[in-house]
Amino acid sequence: MAVLAMLNRPSKDAPAHDPAADAFHFADAGSPQLSVLDLGATRGDGIFETISVGYGRPQALEHHLRRFASSARTLALPEPDLDAWRDAILAVVARIEPADEAYVKTVMTRGIEGGDKPTGWVYGSVSPDNSRVRREGIRVVLLDRGYRHDIEATAPWLLAGAKTLSYAVNRAVAREAARREADDVVFVSSDGVLLEGPTSTLVLRRGDELITPGTGLGILDGTTQANVFRFAESKGMSTGFELAAPDVLLAADAAWLVSSVRLAAPIRAVDGVEKQIDHEFTAELNEYLKHLED
Repeated sequence: MAVLAMLNRPSKDAPAHDPAADAFHFADAGSPQLSVLDLGATRGDGIFETISVGYGRPQALEHHLRRFASSARTLALPEPDLDAWRDAILAVVARIEPADEAYVKTVMTRGIEGGDKPTGWVYGSVSPDNSRVRREGIRVVLLDRGYRHDIEATAPWLLAGAKTLSYAVNRAVAREAARREADDVVFVSSDGVLLEGPTSTLVLRRGDELITPGTGLGILDGTTQANVFRFAESKGMSTGFELAAPDVLLAADAAWLVSSVRLAAPIRAVDGVEKQIDHEFTAELNEYLKHLED
């Protein structure tokens, strides 16, 4: 059963929807809640986060909240009231039916066009079963993102690195992957630098080292990737950020796309070229991610 909480005042910088009401209220997730004039629906003008919930605990919650606020600043949205959002998230988590794995999605839009009240909600549900993907791995294709690797610095108005509701491109590349008989995508910059997946962060293993594409590339600050690095460091491995070309992925001892709900999905083929899966490390890593304490 899905759980939905609607925020009454998503930002302290904006008026409440109802000055006399509580900070949030539970609503029927199966009934309409959003105006057809909301800019989230008409323009994709908003931000979101998806938070993994393992055994009833939201994981990397504070990291997700910081990234939520950062995305709001990038879009010049009113600053989210993180205390209100945190309370709503924890309340939704408490109402999700007991399960080993669940997730919570937070969404804030600019609200009704011409208005001054952002719209905000928290949605929670049990996660789909990702055990097969974690065990058998995924086939990826490399696709040109169409931007240079330094797009974040040269064209900040393109909102690279913000987690926005504008997901038309992300959905289009998923369809392109399917047309190429693949499961997912790794983006490459127009000047040949590995970036990220449409909904995930790329992590590579070289011997006893884990690396991920360097910072400042217009890609998301990966919450799951940060915890993957913590796991690796607890096992005595080194970790780091690196500007890398596609041949680094092809030569890596192992590779994963990591994200909040799917967790660590090992890459078993790149553009049709098979890659070895480190099954033992992957299984241990996913157990760690599922049992995280924030």
